[in-house]
Amino acid sequence: MKIRLIALAGICAFAASSANAATVTAEANVARSEGSWGGELAVGVPVIQDGGFAITPAVGAFFHKRDHDGYYEDNSQCFRRSNDEQVGDGHCDNSGTKIFGKVEATYTLPMSFTLGLGARFIGNDLRAYGTAAMPLAPFLSGKVNVGDHYVAAGVQAKF
Repeated sequence: MKIRLIALAGICAFAASSANAATVTAEANVARSEGSWGGELAVGVPVIQDGGFAITPAVGAFFHKRDHDGYYEDNSQCFRRSNDEQVGDGHCDNSGTKIFGKVEATYTLPMSFTLGLGARFIGNDLRAYGTAAMPLAPFLSGKVNVGDHYVAAGVQAKF
C-alpha cells in the first residue's frame, strides 16, 4: 500500500512540475468513511486537461475518532485490556488518521457544474464514487462525493 501511495504522490509531483499542470486542487471535507465521521484534507494535480475534461490524482488524509476497545485509561495511564500492561497514551486518545489516494475523472460544463466519477483507495479498500461540484466563487467550489460506504461534502479550491 505504501508503494502505491508513494507512486501516486510521485505522479502528482511530476504533474505539478510539468508545463501542462495549470492548477493545484485542494479539498477540505466533512466525511463519513467506513462507518466513521471525520474530516478529510486532500491535494491533487490534473494530469490531463482538455476542454472541460480532467483527470486528477490526489492524496489526502482522513482524520476521525476511532474506537480502542482493546485499551482502557486509568488515572491518566493507558493499559491493554488483554494483559493490563501499560502502553503509550496514543492507544487511548481516540484519534485516527488514514492516508488515502484517489483519482477523479470529471467534466466541467462551461461556467457551471462539474460532474464525474472517482476511485478512492483507503486502508485496503478501493471504492468508486460519484462527484459533483458547483462554483461558489472564481476559484472556490462546493463539492459532494457519494459512494459505497463513503460520503463527503465540503469545499474545493483551485490555485
